[in-house]
Amino acid sequence: MRTMTVGVLGGGTVGQNVLRLIERRKSVFDDLGVQIEVAGVLVRDVHKARDLPAGTRVTGTCDFLQECGVVIEALGGIEAPLELLRPYLKSGRPVITANKALLAERWDELRPYALGGKLYYEASVMAGTPVIGPMSTVLRASTFTRLQAVLNGTCNFVLTQMEAGRDYASALAEAQALGYAEDPPTLDVGGFDTAHKLAVLARFCADGAFPYEAIEIEGIEGVTLADVQAAQAAGERIKLVAELSREGEGWRARVAPQRLPDTHPLCTAGASRNALVYEGEECGPLIFAGGGAGGLVTASAMVGDLLDLLIGFPGHVPLH
Repeated sequence: MRTMTVGVLGGGTVGQNVLRLIERRKSVFDDLGVQIEVAGVLVRDVHKARDLPAGTRVTGTCDFLQECGVVIEALGGIEAPLELLRPYLKSGRPVITANKALLAERWDELRPYALGGKLYYEASVMAGTPVIGPMSTVLRASTFTRLQAVLNGTCNFVLTQMEAGRDYASALAEAQALGYAEDPPTLDVGGFDTAHKLAVLARFCADGAFPYEAIEIEGIEGVTLADVQAAQAAGERIKLVAELSREGEGWRARVAPQRLPDTHPLCTAGASRNALVYEGEECGPLIFAGGGAGGLVTASAMVGDLLDLLIGFPGHVPLH
């Protein structure tokens, strides 16, 4: 039995669920001949009550990173986690993250580590619904032509509430009351969260160096109840759609509200979930749909990445 020492950055909902899932799936790690040892969990408030396995070291310092064979980043944000991960990555050790904002906006620095197979980030897009794994492996045999996706649950909720007759402000207030939307909710309803995820996907489909800044972004703030009702009358639904398609010799990446036929896969498979339609010349259209957020759903993909690492699979390598 070999030991893998793990460090976790962030003890919020995702970090707690990662550790609980590692504990729950102990038999799977045992079958691999691996014992997981958690060196520490970095948190902002060491006094806050958390649901963690007994004996877990909770600390406000990151001195434990030096002894870790892998770090799982669940902090969120951009500059703070990058500052912590930078020396760790430079040492050649692997990182597992769900941080789409970090991946999208600091890709110039992170890309060399991804190309070296040291970054694992299945959970960064659609959480526990696997799309990055297939795109980084088997789908490379097919010539990519286009993708369309619904990637933000808050926007899905707001637009669905509007279909039930609520105006935008009322629907958004409900989303915030239920904890679906942040305060302020701009990252979600402004389309930026979706754009972060589209940038990550574009690097497997179009260009391994695809810049986040090249994405055209329009959120749902301007969608009115009258717009939604007009779409319904025409047998359509409004969705915030992330789209990547060929334009001339390059690629166009866009996030914007679109009217889609109510029979479209993004309106059926993605009725209340994340959904993605991938099109390739050889493989044809493929539909991925499932949970795209939530602590346990996200943790399932992050622990899956940990298992891949232990088995010997490299991280998610973008196009060169």
